[in-house]
Amino acid sequence: MLSMALHLRDQEMSLRDIAKRLVITTGKKKGQHPSPATVMRMLREHDEQTAAASAA
Repeated sequence: MLSMALHLRDQEMSLRDIAKRLVITTGKKKGQHPSPATVMRMLREHDEQTAAASAA
């Protein structure tokens, strides 16, 4: 799901549009779309990890 979200963000799609295209594949909410806030959090965490790895 993260790789698809990154791909869609590179195409300058909004968080709402990205959330509409993603589907949760595991867990209690399997088959549902994540919220835009969840997408934003997932992308922010990825960006922070990438920045920390490149700084080290």
